[in-house]
Amino acid sequence: MQYSRCFPLVFALALTFPLRAGIAAQTGHATLENLPYSGDVLMARALRNGRMPWPGRLGRTPAQYPALTCKPAPCALPNIQVSGGGQPVSETPLAVNPLDSRELLTGGMDYNCHRSLQSFWTSSDGGSTWSGGCASVVKNTTGEGDPVVGYDLNGTAWRGGLDVLRSGQSEVVVSSSSDNGKTWSTPTVAVILPNLLSDKPWLEIDTGANSPYKNTIYISSTQFDSENDSQIYATRSTDGGQTWQSVAVASQAIWPEVNQFSNLAISADGTIYLSYMACEAIGPAKDCGDRAASLYIVQSTDGGNTWSTPVLMATMGLAFDNCLCAFFGNLPNTSEPMSEIPVIAIDNSSGAHAGELYFTAYTWNGEFMQLLLGTSTDGGNVWNPPIPVAPKTDKSDQFMPWINVSAKGVLGISWLDRRNDPKDIDYEAFGTWSIDGGKKFATDLQLASEPSDPLNDGFGGAFMGEYTGNVWDGKKLFAAWPDTRNGKDTQSEAGGMQLK
Repeated sequence: MQYSRCFPLVFALALTFPLRAGIAAQTGHATLENLPYSGDVLMARALRNGRMPWPGRLGRTPAQYPALTCKPAPCALPNIQVSGGGQPVSETPLAVNPLDSRELLTGGMDYNCHRSLQSFWTSSDGGSTWSGGCASVVKNTTGEGDPVVGYDLNGTAWRGGLDVLRSGQSEVVVSSSSDNGKTWSTPTVAVILPNLLSDKPWLEIDTGANSPYKNTIYISSTQFDSENDSQIYATRSTDGGQTWQSVAVASQAIWPEVNQFSNLAISADGTIYLSYMACEAIGPAKDCGDRAASLYIVQSTDGGNTWSTPVLMATMGLAFDNCLCAFFGNLPNTSEPMSEIPVIAIDNSSGAHAGELYFTAYTWNGEFMQLLLGTSTDGGNVWNPPIPVAPKTDKSDQFMPWINVSAKGVLGISWLDRRNDPKDIDYEAFGTWSIDGGKKFATDLQLASEPSDPLNDGFGGAFMGEYTGNVWDGKKLFAAWPDTRNGKDTQSEAGGMQLK
């Protein structure tokens, strides 16, 4: 039986925005506020306000860079610590340069970076070695994490995240690099809407060589008003980040309805797909934990100018908020907040499943968090019922999935999984793939060579991040995840799998 261990945290945040939801109920100690913001924002504000102590210097873990090869394929690649160590690092997006697959980019919610809370790391040798460090911020702001990354068709690297003004209003900022992260431009504001709080951005760039909108940069985000009403926006730049335009992609959710956790995918013809989650914060806890979550998708065929009516992809169950410390539910046996990001991908190959859409997310099935995959063969208008990804024998929590499709049409999924721990606490990263459009999966591989205990995240089991990442490079699916194998804190670990 799963149980909850909620660890002492001082999280009574003094937010600038008045909140209809109020403060979370207490269970004998202070916990995260029961609010629909991303964990990055809540943690950043707790640290800035002195309600949560900065983690102590925990000592750097020496970097080791094994050769990224394995045999016989299919096999799991050696693991590499990407981040610099010292203090916790979580959130692990990944991107690959479409002009040079040896160049990779990742980011992190990095507590070594007291000003920005964001770091970014690049590789120029296919992921064997990494270099980088803390991001800079726009003048008179501080960072709030939620890192995003991408490359355009010129080989320019792009990075971004959340900054907050002294007034309390938050914005999405970006910067670019023409030398794969050796130097970065001064950050500029991409998304700021009057009197709204920006949260949970995602970035994708149209790298379709034949797309009429190629090199357009898209950022999705959630915008909260002073009453916690929420709306998903899409922001685009068609001139290399010099100017930006934002449009709402769906109706505003009036509290206690909540829209959050958007994601993006772009087809070869330039059609943009944007997914998001909707839930209702009702009940004694006034949050979405242990409630149904509706996963929606919208699309734009005119470069993000106008958007279609939302289509329901699936209805999923959110995990329990056992300790009233995680608005969207927590990882069982911890106080770790769990987001529900409907991660989407599209097959842009010329194979048998070209144009098919996929999403992955977890559902609480009454016993454990189960990873599911949904598919659409008609451009997102109709979705097949989602199916399990992990084997039937895996009845442990499966969480923080990510998905991508290779240039040859191979569908790859990676996630975190507790199957190896009878106590249902420790996890490893796992991965699998499908060559038939997600109808069936290969035997999955354990990607992490060492287990991770979420209670060793550097915050006593309170925050290990909310998303992972993966990206294809030929027959290799690179993956990155928050890892606590050092026994002290989370660090960004990279690995993956090599196919035949």
